[in-house]
Amino acid sequence: MEFKKCKRCGAFFVSNNSVCPNCEPKDNLELSKLKGFLTENECPNSIETLASSTGISVKNLNRFLAQEDFSSVASKLDINPNSNINIQL
Repeated sequence: MEFKKCKRCGAFFVSNNSVCPNCEPKDNLELSKLKGFLTENECPNSIETLASSTGISVKNLNRFLAQEDFSSVASKLDINPNSNINIQL
């Protein structure tokens, strides 16, 4: 296990995860919400539209879309899945 800084809240913690134990349930809920939205709807034109449609922050969407599971969505939004920058269309 490593000493890390939570990608979500900035707290320091020891774990193999990228978020602290307090933020993990929030991350899981938002990931579930994102997957459900993408299953039921067309992929929007921009990450800002996706954020407003799901209620998930652009910061967290960038983090989620960097995961391999969302590589096809990231490519539709012209987001480089290996970066955490917000690309506006």
